[in-house]
Amino acid sequence: MLFYQQLQSSTEQARSTFLQAPIIQRCFQGDFTLNDYIAFLKQAYHHVKYTVPLLMATGAKLSEEKEWLREAIAEYIEEEMGHQEWILNDLAACGVDKEQARGSDPAAATELMVAYAFDAIARKSPLYFFGMVFVLEGTSIALADAAAKQIKNKLSLPKAAFSYLTSHGALDQEHIVFFETLMNRITNPVEQQMIIHSANLFYRLYGDIFRELSPEHGLTKVA
Repeated sequence: MLFYQQLQSSTEQARSTFLQAPIIQRCFQGDFTLNDYIAFLKQAYHHVKYTVPLLMATGAKLSEEKEWLREAIAEYIEEEMGHQEWILNDLAACGVDKEQARGSDPAAATELMVAYAFDAIARKSPLYFFGMVFVLEGTSIALADAAAKQIKNKLSLPKAAFSYLTSHGALDQEHIVFFETLMNRITNPVEQQMIIHSANLFYRLYGDIFRELSPEHGLTKVA
């Protein structure tokens, strides 16, 4: 079994648990509000703005024998630049003040996920970051386009409110093919287990962000 297949099978339970987050279930049942979407976008902003810094930190920590992986990181950096601004533009199209959103504090779950990503790269191995890539890009492919259609139909928002979701659904399909190729070049069993462990943790951490986006967490007060 190639490593990417192993990574998928070894994280199946964590992925299933992630998809049970109340806001994800409600979204596909058509049970959501503008505040739900705004809350999602705000938390997306607060972790997406760290994508490039995390990529840079990963590239800096890779050993010389992983130069091929550092070159891939450079490609990712070029493609990920400025994506947080897309999210702020989407928020503006939803009636939210961009600068207020930029200056807002992240939810605890969002801050913890970002903190763990930086910590794992520095304290354990830069390969831990690829568990995060697997989770975020994989869930984006699974959810982004369908969620955008559901939200657009329910809330009658303009096309300008969906640049992040619609672009990432298509963009991440390209990324995941590239990512699969990279992961299949990781043949060391110890390194493979690092990435599997990381992916399982990031499913939990990313899922916590979605689980916090619920009425009992004051969602109706977000906008």
